[in-house]
Formats: sequence, structure tokens, C-alpha cells
Amino acid sequence: MNLNLDIPRCYPGETPWHKNWKLAFPPTFREISFPDKLLGDLHRADVHTPCGTTLEFQNSPISMAELKSREAFYPKLIWILNGKKFKGFRILKSLPDVDDPRLDGYEFCHTDHLSMVRKSDHLLLGNNAKRLNFYHAELKTIKLTSHYYSFCWKHPHAVWYQAKCPIIVDLGGHFLYQLKQRPQLSGAYAYLHMIPRKSFIERFI
Repeated sequence: MNLNLDIPRCYPGETPWHKNWKLAFPPTFREISFPDKLLGDLHRADVHTPCGTTLEFQNSPISMAELKSREAFYPKLIWILNGKKFKGFRILKSLPDVDDPRLDGYEFCHTDHLSMVRKSDHLLLGNNAKRLNFYHAELKTIKLTSHYYSFCWKHPHAVWYQAKCPIIVDLGGHFLYQLKQRPQLSGAYAYLHMIPRKSFIERFI
């Protein structure tokens, strides 16, 4: 009897999105089980690579307890989220290099419009600090990138902002978007780092 190893096993509640992601990896990487001797549970990784990285494909929100449980169990975990399920999620504008030393004295504004405020002004004036766009004399020499983006998420799944492990948002197409946060006095500024889907997968094969 010939077995087609490219057809993954099906599990209750598993979506075509899950299956398509698993098919991107060799069968020996998929559905690897690990016993949790401390709690007596069995964890099943969607994909576990030879380099020790676990990829978990998440199609729906999870609880904070479940997020912490998985992150505590897997030493090298990457979350991949189905961004097509996010309500009110859209990519906005290109950003400069958020780690550019020339921006050390500035903070990104938490708005849909790309602007910044001086840290010194924020400390003195708070939300009344003057906003500067990238046509302003202080910022106009700082170029925008083709891989960092601002975004809007009107109804966010707040649990993902608490994750300690990397988060990759899959919106379909040839690119993925890693959710990152820039520490700021006014609160962490969330942004997206665009990554070619092909190169992301090839890192683990």
C-alpha cells in the first residue's frame, strides 16, 4: 500500500489554513508530541524543526493562561497567526528604521498618522506635545524603509501584545509580518516587520 506522506493527519477544528502551513514542512517535522512530566500533560507541536524551534499556527484567539503555558513549555517558540481573521486590521504606512540612533530622542505617536514627538516635549507636555511629521526639518533626512510598517487594529486580541515569543502575522500572499514593539515612555509602539514568506520557511528546512 502506498502512503502519501504529503497529506497531514487531520485533527478536530483544524482549518485548511493550518494544513497548508504544515504542508510547507517535511512530514517528519509535523505534529510532534512532547510529554510534560511536571504536569502530566501531552503537548503536540504543530511543527517542530531539527534546530529546536517550535512553530504554532493559531487561527483563533487564545487565553492568557494558554499562551503562558505554551511559551513556558517550548524553549524556542514562534507564533504564526491567521491575520485574515483579525477584525479591523490593516497595514498603513512605511516607517523609518525604528532603531535609527537619530530617533533616540523621539517617540512615535499612537495614531494612524505617521508622526513623532520629542521625548523632552512629551515629558513636559504629555499628550499636548507638538507632533512632527517626516517633512519637518528635524526628521526629513530620515528615510522610510520598505520593510517596517505601521498598522491599525481596531479590535485587537490584547493577549498577543503580552507574548514573549516572536509573533508572525499571515495575511496571505508572498509576505509575512512580524509584530514588534518599540519601548517608549508613552507606551510601547507596535509595528510590523515585513518578511518574505519563502525565506521564513527556508530558515527551518
